[in-house]
Amino acid sequence: MARKVVITCAVTGSIHTPSMSPHIPVTADEIAEAAIGAAEAGAAIVHLHARDPHDGRPDQSPERFLPFLSRIKQQSDVVVNITTGGAATMTIEERLKPVATFKPEVASLNMGTMNFGLYPMLERFKTFKHDWERPYLEGSRERIFKNTFADIEAILTTCAENGTRFEIECYDIGHLYTLAHFVERGLVKPPFFVQSVFGILGGIGPHPEDVAHMKRTADRLFGNAYRWSVLGAGRHQMPIAAMAAAMGGNVRVGLEDSLWLGKGRFAASNADQVAHVRRIIEGLGLEIASPAEARDILELKGGDRVEF
Repeated sequence: MARKVVITCAVTGSIHTPSMSPHIPVTADEIAEAAIGAAEAGAAIVHLHARDPHDGRPDQSPERFLPFLSRIKQQSDVVVNITTGGAATMTIEERLKPVATFKPEVASLNMGTMNFGLYPMLERFKTFKHDWERPYLEGSRERIFKNTFADIEAILTTCAENGTRFEIECYDIGHLYTLAHFVERGLVKPPFFVQSVFGILGGIGPHPEDVAHMKRTADRLFGNAYRWSVLGAGRHQMPIAAMAAAMGGNVRVGLEDSLWLGKGRFAASNADQVAHVRRIIEGLGLEIASPAEARDILELKGGDRVEF
């Protein structure tokens, strides 16, 4: 039997600002439609952030999440993954609220405090519709994304009784060792869903040796107790997805991670990126996992046990 590859689609995020692409989902309806479209194209999991519908800034209030969570659940069997990352401008209390409120099957969890440089995008994008966008990007020169050991522990313990598993985001090799620390303390249970992130300024680079090093280290630390997935930022999205799929991994795409579908060509939708990576996966002789198969692979609690 062909191996099943889990496709995650991160549909909007907090990295790109609305002026960068007309295709970034902003309103609840747009986010719901993007998630449902991605699922129809082959994504088993959708990774979700919320935005203020008026100016597109990141918004982590549960009230922003509920309209699109409800619609996605009504219209699709896709696995819903809610961010605890939110944006680097938010407190840990703000970032944790949606997951604590809605108790999803999966939540993202960044394994460390890090520099998260968005300001190089100002070299490409010069004109902005909203007054918050330029300062938000420029501010990343001195801003950090804060996830201390205490923050990570707070997220893990808050979700301990909810049956929520984590998309454990590892932006560097040290993040794997931080995960190993929490595994040793019994705060994370296998199978671990490790999402390796390549190409963010402040994290590990996108070179093939970086990808291989991340995989070798995770293999050594976790053996068969983890499920590996990757995302490549920007133009690195599809090459790294192809590499990881060939190496036995799963993949993440979406407009949170990259606006593009080729050199100088915007992706018109999240579904376009999903369809593209699906062709790569199937071209390797592999099959994509359905939501039900992803639940089995990751040992998730099921969509009937969430609170939305």
